[in-house]
Amino acid sequence: MGSDSDWDVVAPCVEVLDSFGVEREVHVVSAHRRPHEMLEYARAAAERGLQVIVACAGGAAHLPGMLASATTLPVIGIPRALKSLDGLDSLLSIAQMPRGVPVAAVAIDGAANAGLLAVRILGTSDDALARALLEYQTQINADSSAADERLQRRLPNP
Repeated sequence: MGSDSDWDVVAPCVEVLDSFGVEREVHVVSAHRRPHEMLEYARAAAERGLQVIVACAGGAAHLPGMLASATTLPVIGIPRALKSLDGLDSLLSIAQMPRGVPVAAVAIDGAANAGLLAVRILGTSDDALARALLEYQTQINADSSAADERLQRRLPNP
C-alpha cells in the first residue's frame, strides 16, 4: 500500500488470499514518501519468496508501476477511488504503463479480484491451489444459480 489509509480498500484482497491459504505480507511502501525503500522492497521480493505483488494506490498511483519497474514478478495494481475523479486517475495511471513495464489493473477498489487474480497466477504452478480455485468457481456458479431460482419464485407467473 502507498499509505495505511489504503487498508480498507486492500482488506478484501487479504481476505481472499487468506481464504485460499496463500502466504502473504502487507506493508506500506510509498512510491513518493519512501522511494528508496519501495525500490528495495521490489528488488528483494523474489529473494524473499514472493511470486506476485499486489499494490494499491490512489491519485497519481505510481506505486504499482514503480514496483513493476524494479522486479520481474507479476504486479497487480488496485486503483483506489479518492474524492477527486473517483479513482479514474488511479485506474489510468496503473493501466497506461509504458511497454516493458506491465502492470495488471483490476477495477477501481477491486481488491477482491486482485486477490483472486494473484491466486490464479499462483495456481498455474500449484495444483492444490488450482483445485481450490475450481471449487471456488463451482461454488460461485451454484450461488448464482440459487439466486436465479429465488428470483424466479418471487416473480409472478405470466
